[in-house]
Amino acid sequence: MEKRQEEQEQREQQDEWQKERDRQVEDYGQLTLDDGEARIHLLNIIGEIEGHECLPSNSKTTKYEHVIPQLAALEDSRSIQGLLVLINTVGGDVESGLAIAEMIASLSKPTVSLVLGGSHSIGVPLAVSADYSLIVPTGTMMIHPVRMNGLIIGVAQTFDYFQKIQDRISGFIVSHSRISEERLMKLMLETGELTKDVGSVLVGRQAVDEGLIDGIGGIREAFAKLRELIRMENAGSCK
Repeated sequence: MEKRQEEQEQREQQDEWQKERDRQVEDYGQLTLDDGEARIHLLNIIGEIEGHECLPSNSKTTKYEHVIPQLAALEDSRSIQGLLVLINTVGGDVESGLAIAEMIASLSKPTVSLVLGGSHSIGVPLAVSADYSLIVPTGTMMIHPVRMNGLIIGVAQTFDYFQKIQDRISGFIVSHSRISEERLMKLMLETGELTKDVGSVLVGRQAVDEGLIDGIGGIREAFAKLRELIRMENAGSCK
């Protein structure tokens, strides 16, 4: 009788765990995976990075007010051992994107990023913020100067402000990847590649060759690399 009751309680706990996982995916595009060897938190960065203003309801967005508390909880968690970031974004709000990138970069736990469809604009700092970055062969990264919507005052101070924002972004990318600042600026200001814009598009292997991304791979390689980093982290903490 007691054994049957224990089995029932275990089934109920499993059902609750499954419901919580489904809620995480539906509400935040996040999920915690546990294969017995390592507990890994999965973070999706998709669509457009939403800033201080809400985007239209028919747009796919990543809301920084959801992501940042989740990353803080991940850092504080004793059970979660690593973070896998899946990226398919067109870019978005610079301040919010940089805030998320800085949070990922400052985590004490192993992190791996995987660029799937694309990681454009402010998605570039997000892709390089992890300890190790991967891109699928058909994945793309668009690098271009800062843009701003709305009213712009045509004075020298406005252009100085633009330059400061650009320096923040390029400084972060250079410090978290193998690309040089000179090469990054050259790609950013390329005029012959995009028909209606200034900048460059790097596809798969090109992003690796330029030093932005660490390697080519998919979800299998991303999980394998993250588990390797977790094992190294555990081995180091045991010494």
